[in-house]
Amino acid sequence: MYKAKVVGAGSYSPETIVTNRDLEKVVDTSDAWITRRTGIKERRIATGGLLTSDLATRAAQQALGQAGMDAQDLDLVVVGTVTPDRQFPSCACLLQEKLGARKAASMDVSAGCSGFIYALSVANNAIRCGEAQHALVVGAEVLSGVTNWADRGTCVLLGDGAGAVVLSRTDEDTGIKAIHLRSDGSFGHLLYSVDQNGTPRQALEIVPGAGEPKPFYLVMDGKPLFKKAVECLEEITRWTLDKAGVKVEELALMVPHQANIRIINALAQRLGLSEDKVYTTIERYGNTSSASIPTALAEAVSMGRLAPRDKLLMVTFGAGLTWGASLVEWSI
Repeated sequence: MYKAKVVGAGSYSPETIVTNRDLEKVVDTSDAWITRRTGIKERRIATGGLLTSDLATRAAQQALGQAGMDAQDLDLVVVGTVTPDRQFPSCACLLQEKLGARKAASMDVSAGCSGFIYALSVANNAIRCGEAQHALVVGAEVLSGVTNWADRGTCVLLGDGAGAVVLSRTDEDTGIKAIHLRSDGSFGHLLYSVDQNGTPRQALEIVPGAGEPKPFYLVMDGKPLFKKAVECLEEITRWTLDKAGVKVEELALMVPHQANIRIINALAQRLGLSEDKVYTTIERYGNTSSASIPTALAEAVSMGRLAPRDKLLMVTFGAGLTWGASLVEWSI
Protein backbone atom coordinates (compact mmCIF):
# COMPACT_ATOMS: atom_id res chain seq x y z
CA MET A 1 0.00 0.00 0.00
CA TYR A 2 1.18 3.52 -0.81
CA LYS A 3 1.97 6.21 1.75
CA ALA A 4 1.26 9.96 1.71
CA LYS A 5 3.77 12.65 2.60
CA VAL A 6 3.51 16.43 2.97
CA VAL A 7 5.35 18.19 0.15
CA GLY A 8 4.10 21.74 0.63
CA ALA A 9 2.38 23.98 3.17
CA GLY A 10 0.86 27.45 2.96
CA SER A 11 -1.44 29.87 4.73
CA TYR A 12 -3.29 33.14 4.33
CA SER A 13 -4.57 35.52 6.99
CA PRO A 14 -6.65 38.62 6.14
CA GLU A 15 -4.95 41.97 6.57
CA THR A 16 -7.53 43.55 8.89
CA ILE A 17 -6.52 43.15 12.54
CA VAL A 18 -8.97 43.45 15.43
CA THR A 19 -7.31 43.79 18.82
CA ASN A 20 -8.72 43.18 22.27
CA ARG A 21 -8.74 46.94 22.75
CA ASP A 22 -10.96 47.25 19.69
CA LEU A 23 -13.42 44.73 21.15
CA GLU A 24 -13.60 46.69 24.39
CA LYS A 25 -15.45 49.34 22.38
CA VAL A 26 -18.29 47.05 21.26
CA VAL A 27 -18.74 44.48 24.03
CA ASP A 28 -18.38 44.38 27.82
CA THR A 29 -14.88 42.88 28.09
CA SER A 30 -11.26 43.90 28.60
CA ASP A 31 -7.88 43.18 27.11
CA ALA A 32 -6.68 41.81 30.45
CA TRP A 33 -9.63 39.41 30.78
CA ILE A 34 -9.35 38.10 27.22
CA THR A 35 -5.59 37.62 27.47
CA ARG A 36 -5.79 35.87 30.84
CA ARG A 37 -8.66 33.56 29.90
CA THR A 38 -7.72 32.72 26.30
CA GLY A 39 -4.20 33.87 25.44
CA ILE A 40 -5.57 35.90 22.51
CA LYS A 41 -4.40 39.46 21.84
CA GLU A 42 -5.73 39.98 18.30
CA ARG A 43 -7.47 38.24 15.42
CA ARG A 44 -7.84 38.75 11.65
CA ILE A 45 -11.15 39.58 9.96
CA ALA A 46 -11.97 39.12 6.27
CA THR A 47 -13.08 42.39 4.66
CA GLY A 48 -13.57 43.76 1.17
CA GLY A 49 -15.80 40.90 0.09
CA LEU A 50 -13.26 38.13 0.79
CA LEU A 51 -14.95 34.73 1.00
CA THR A 52 -13.80 31.44 2.47
CA SER A 53 -12.85 30.15 -0.99
CA ASP A 54 -10.73 33.28 -1.56
CA LEU A 55 -8.74 32.67 1.63
CA ALA A 56 -8.43 29.00 0.70
CA THR A 57 -7.15 29.89 -2.78
CA ARG A 58 -4.33 32.05 -1.43
CA ALA A 59 -3.24 29.43 1.09
CA ALA A 60 -3.40 26.70 -1.55
CA GLN A 61 -1.33 28.68 -4.03
CA GLN A 62 1.38 29.09 -1.41
CA ALA A 63 1.34 25.37 -0.60
CA LEU A 64 1.49 24.42 -4.29
CA GLY A 65 4.37 26.84 -4.77
CA GLN A 66 6.36 25.24 -1.98
CA ALA A 67 5.62 21.82 -3.46
CA GLY A 68 6.75 23.00 -6.90
CA MET A 69 3.49 21.72 -8.30
CA ASP A 70 0.83 23.03 -10.67
CA ALA A 71 -2.85 22.87 -9.68
CA GLN A 72 -3.51 20.73 -12.76
CA ASP A 73 -1.41 17.98 -11.12
CA LEU A 74 -3.94 17.57 -8.32
CA ASP A 75 -6.23 14.53 -8.24
CA LEU A 76 -8.17 15.53 -5.15
CA VAL A 77 -9.14 18.72 -3.28
CA VAL A 78 -10.60 18.39 0.23
CA VAL A 79 -11.62 21.44 2.26
CA GLY A 80 -12.46 21.38 5.96
CA THR A 81 -14.85 24.23 6.75
CA VAL A 82 -18.05 25.16 8.57
CA THR A 83 -18.31 28.52 6.81
CA PRO A 84 -18.40 27.76 3.07
CA ASP A 85 -19.29 30.59 0.68
CA ARG A 86 -22.71 29.03 0.22
CA GLN A 87 -24.45 25.76 1.03
CA PHE A 88 -23.61 24.42 -2.43
CA PRO A 89 -21.61 24.11 -4.57
CA SER A 90 -18.94 23.16 -2.07
CA CYS A 91 -16.10 25.46 -1.11
CA ALA A 92 -13.78 22.79 -2.54
CA CYS A 93 -15.42 23.04 -5.97
CA LEU A 94 -15.17 26.83 -5.90
CA LEU A 95 -11.52 26.49 -4.88
CA GLN A 96 -10.89 23.97 -7.65
CA GLU A 97 -12.19 26.44 -10.23
CA LYS A 98 -10.16 29.35 -8.84
CA LEU A 99 -6.98 27.26 -8.87
CA GLY A 100 -7.60 25.65 -12.25
CA ALA A 101 -7.33 22.12 -10.82
CA ARG A 102 -9.23 20.68 -13.77
CA LYS A 103 -8.82 16.96 -13.11
CA ALA A 104 -9.34 16.97 -9.33
CA ALA A 105 -12.32 15.52 -7.50
CA SER A 106 -13.43 18.05 -4.88
CA MET A 107 -15.40 17.92 -1.65
CA ASP A 108 -15.95 19.65 1.68
CA VAL A 109 -15.69 18.04 5.11
CA SER A 110 -17.71 19.49 8.01
CA ALA A 111 -16.26 18.52 11.38
CA GLY A 112 -16.07 21.83 13.21
CA CYS A 113 -12.58 22.75 14.36
CA SER A 114 -11.50 19.18 13.54
CA GLY A 115 -12.19 19.78 9.85
CA PHE A 116 -8.57 19.90 8.71
CA ILE A 117 -7.55 16.63 10.37
CA TYR A 118 -10.70 14.93 9.08
CA ALA A 119 -9.96 16.26 5.58
CA LEU A 120 -6.36 15.08 5.92
CA SER A 121 -7.64 11.59 6.70
CA VAL A 122 -9.81 11.57 3.58
CA ALA A 123 -6.90 12.59 1.36
CA ASN A 124 -4.47 10.22 3.07
CA ASN A 125 -6.80 7.27 2.49
CA ALA A 126 -7.30 8.22 -1.16
CA ILE A 127 -3.55 8.23 -1.72
CA ARG A 128 -2.95 5.03 0.25
CA CYS A 129 -5.49 3.06 -1.78
CA GLY A 130 -4.22 4.40 -5.12
CA GLU A 131 -7.14 6.66 -6.02
CA ALA A 132 -4.99 9.81 -5.97
CA GLN A 133 -1.34 10.66 -6.45
CA HIS A 134 -1.47 14.30 -5.38
CA ALA A 135 -4.03 15.88 -3.04
CA LEU A 136 -4.66 19.35 -1.67
CA VAL A 137 -6.00 19.57 1.90
CA VAL A 138 -7.27 22.92 3.16
CA GLY A 139 -8.76 24.28 6.35
CA ALA A 140 -10.49 27.63 5.75
CA GLU A 141 -12.97 29.72 7.70
CA VAL A 142 -14.65 33.12 7.80
CA LEU A 143 -15.89 32.78 11.36
CA SER A 144 -16.63 36.50 11.61
CA GLY A 145 -19.77 35.71 9.61
CA VAL A 146 -21.09 33.29 12.26
CA THR A 147 -20.07 35.29 15.32
CA ASN A 148 -22.59 36.85 17.67
CA TRP A 149 -20.73 40.07 18.39
CA ALA A 150 -22.97 40.75 21.39
CA ASP A 151 -21.83 37.52 23.10
CA ARG A 152 -18.64 38.37 24.95
CA GLY A 153 -18.02 34.70 25.74
CA THR A 154 -17.49 33.76 22.08
CA CYS A 155 -16.86 36.89 20.01
CA VAL A 156 -13.44 37.41 21.61
CA LEU A 157 -12.28 33.97 20.46
CA LEU A 158 -12.87 33.84 16.73
CA GLY A 159 -10.93 34.90 13.65
CA ASP A 160 -10.70 34.25 9.90
CA GLY A 161 -7.99 32.51 7.91
CA ALA A 162 -6.89 29.54 5.82
CA GLY A 163 -4.10 26.98 5.75
CA ALA A 164 -3.24 24.24 3.28
CA VAL A 165 -0.95 21.29 2.65
CA VAL A 166 -0.18 19.29 -0.48
CA LEU A 167 0.13 15.53 -0.09
CA SER A 168 1.91 13.27 -2.58
CA ARG A 169 2.21 9.52 -2.95
CA THR A 170 5.48 7.97 -1.83
CA ASP A 171 7.01 4.52 -1.56
CA GLU A 172 9.40 5.74 1.14
CA ASP A 173 8.94 4.89 4.79
CA THR A 174 8.02 8.46 5.75
CA GLY A 175 5.08 10.83 5.71
CA ILE A 176 1.77 10.25 7.54
CA LYS A 177 2.31 7.48 10.06
CA ALA A 178 -1.07 7.50 11.78
CA ILE A 179 -4.38 9.33 11.90
CA HIS A 180 -7.02 8.67 14.52
CA LEU A 181 -10.51 10.22 14.49
CA ARG A 182 -13.31 10.22 17.05
CA SER A 183 -16.71 11.83 17.56
CA ASP A 184 -19.52 11.81 20.13
CA GLY A 185 -22.77 13.47 19.13
CA SER A 186 -24.17 13.22 22.66
CA PHE A 187 -22.02 16.25 23.54
CA GLY A 188 -23.19 18.30 20.55
CA HIS A 189 -25.05 20.68 22.87
CA LEU A 190 -21.75 22.12 24.08
CA LEU A 191 -20.91 23.81 20.77
CA TYR A 192 -23.53 24.34 18.07
CA SER A 193 -25.17 26.78 15.66
CA VAL A 194 -28.46 28.60 16.09
CA ASP A 195 -30.59 30.06 13.29
CA GLN A 196 -30.93 33.83 13.24
CA ASN A 197 -34.61 33.58 12.28
CA GLY A 198 -34.19 36.64 10.11
CA THR A 199 -33.05 38.92 12.94
CA PRO A 200 -29.82 40.78 12.09
CA ARG A 201 -27.09 40.50 14.68
CA GLN A 202 -24.98 43.36 15.99
CA ALA A 203 -22.39 44.20 13.34
CA LEU A 204 -18.73 44.59 14.22
CA GLU A 205 -18.79 48.34 13.77
CA ILE A 206 -15.04 48.72 14.02
CA VAL A 207 -14.45 46.68 10.85
CA PRO A 208 -15.86 48.51 7.82
CA GLY A 209 -16.36 46.17 4.90
CA ALA A 210 -16.66 42.97 6.94
CA GLY A 211 -18.57 40.23 5.15
CA GLU A 212 -22.29 39.62 5.39
CA PRO A 213 -23.31 37.41 8.33
CA LYS A 214 -24.46 33.83 7.73
CA PRO A 215 -28.05 32.88 8.65
CA PHE A 216 -26.79 31.26 11.86
CA TYR A 217 -24.38 31.99 14.67
CA LEU A 218 -22.22 30.04 17.10
CA VAL A 219 -23.22 29.12 20.66
CA MET A 220 -20.82 27.56 23.18
CA ASP A 221 -21.03 26.20 26.72
CA GLY A 222 -17.45 26.98 27.66
CA LYS A 223 -16.75 25.34 31.03
CA PRO A 224 -17.83 21.74 30.28
CA LEU A 225 -16.40 22.04 26.78
CA PHE A 226 -13.00 23.00 28.21
CA LYS A 227 -12.92 19.93 30.46
CA LYS A 228 -14.06 17.58 27.70
CA ALA A 229 -11.54 19.04 25.25
CA VAL A 230 -8.53 18.42 27.49
CA GLU A 231 -9.63 14.84 28.22
CA CYS A 232 -10.25 13.98 24.59
CA LEU A 233 -7.10 15.66 23.29
CA GLU A 234 -4.93 13.66 25.67
CA GLU A 235 -6.75 10.43 24.85
CA ILE A 236 -6.51 10.85 21.07
CA THR A 237 -2.87 11.91 21.28
CA ARG A 238 -1.85 8.82 23.22
CA TRP A 239 -3.82 6.51 20.92
CA THR A 240 -2.27 8.08 17.81
CA LEU A 241 1.26 7.93 19.17
CA ASP A 242 0.73 4.30 20.12
CA LYS A 243 -0.62 3.49 16.65
CA ALA A 244 2.45 5.11 15.09
CA GLY A 245 4.86 3.46 17.53
CA VAL A 246 6.20 6.84 18.66
CA LYS A 247 6.90 8.00 22.22
CA VAL A 248 6.04 11.47 23.47
CA GLU A 249 9.71 12.29 24.02
CA GLU A 250 10.42 11.56 20.34
CA LEU A 251 8.20 14.42 19.18
CA ALA A 252 9.99 17.35 17.58
CA LEU A 253 6.86 19.51 17.51
CA MET A 254 3.19 19.48 18.45
CA VAL A 255 0.82 21.74 16.51
CA PRO A 256 -2.52 21.74 18.35
CA HIS A 257 -5.80 23.36 17.44
CA GLN A 258 -5.55 26.97 18.60
CA ALA A 259 -8.73 27.24 20.67
CA ASN A 260 -7.51 28.46 24.04
CA ILE A 261 -4.01 28.75 25.47
CA ARG A 262 -5.15 27.16 28.73
CA ILE A 263 -6.33 24.05 26.87
CA ILE A 264 -3.03 23.87 24.99
CA ASN A 265 -1.00 24.28 28.17
CA ALA A 266 -3.07 21.69 30.04
CA LEU A 267 -2.55 19.16 27.24
CA ALA A 268 1.19 19.80 27.07
CA GLN A 269 1.46 19.41 30.85
CA ARG A 270 -0.42 16.10 30.80
CA LEU A 271 1.82 14.80 28.03
CA GLY A 272 5.01 16.11 29.62
CA LEU A 273 5.87 18.24 26.59
CA SER A 274 8.06 21.30 27.11
CA GLU A 275 6.90 24.71 25.88
CA ASP A 276 9.52 24.79 23.11
CA LYS A 277 7.93 21.72 21.49
CA VAL A 278 4.45 23.26 21.25
CA TYR A 279 3.79 25.70 18.41
CA THR A 280 1.13 28.34 19.06
CA THR A 281 -0.29 31.21 17.05
CA ILE A 282 -3.42 31.88 19.11
CA GLU A 283 -2.10 35.20 20.47
CA ARG A 284 -2.09 36.70 16.96
CA TYR A 285 -4.90 34.88 15.14
CA GLY A 286 -7.37 33.62 17.74
CA ASN A 287 -9.42 30.51 17.05
CA THR A 288 -9.78 30.05 13.28
CA SER A 289 -11.45 26.62 13.58
CA SER A 290 -10.33 24.21 10.84
CA ALA A 291 -7.78 26.75 9.62
CA SER A 292 -5.84 26.92 12.86
CA ILE A 293 -3.64 23.81 12.53
CA PRO A 294 -2.58 24.24 8.88
CA THR A 295 -1.98 27.97 9.46
CA ALA A 296 0.26 27.26 12.45
CA LEU A 297 1.98 24.42 10.57
CA ALA A 298 2.80 26.61 7.56
CA GLU A 299 4.23 29.25 9.88
CA ALA A 300 6.30 26.67 11.76
CA VAL A 301 7.69 25.39 8.47
CA SER A 302 8.61 28.92 7.36
CA MET A 303 10.36 29.44 10.71
CA GLY A 304 12.49 26.34 10.19
CA ARG A 305 10.92 24.47 13.09
CA LEU A 306 10.78 21.13 11.23
CA ALA A 307 13.51 19.11 9.55
CA PRO A 308 13.33 15.85 7.56
CA ARG A 309 12.51 12.84 9.77
CA ASP A 310 11.20 15.03 12.59
CA LYS A 311 8.11 13.64 14.31
CA LEU A 312 5.17 16.07 14.11
CA LEU A 313 1.93 15.69 16.04
CA MET A 314 -1.22 17.56 15.01
CA VAL A 315 -4.20 17.28 17.36
CA THR A 316 -7.62 18.92 17.35
CA PHE A 317 -11.05 19.11 18.95
CA GLY A 318 -14.27 20.68 17.72
CA ALA A 319 -18.04 20.82 17.35
CA GLY A 320 -19.81 17.53 16.94
CA LEU A 321 -18.17 16.79 19.22
CA THR A 322 -15.28 15.67 17.05
CA TRP A 323 -11.61 15.18 17.76
CA GLY A 324 -8.61 13.74 16.00
CA ALA A 325 -4.84 13.57 15.69
CA SER A 326 -2.17 12.76 13.12
CA LEU A 327 1.45 11.72 13.53
CA VAL A 328 3.62 12.75 10.59
CA GLU A 329 7.26 12.06 9.90
CA TRP A 330 8.32 15.28 8.19
CA SER A 331 9.82 14.97 4.72
CA ILE A 332 10.68 18.50 3.48
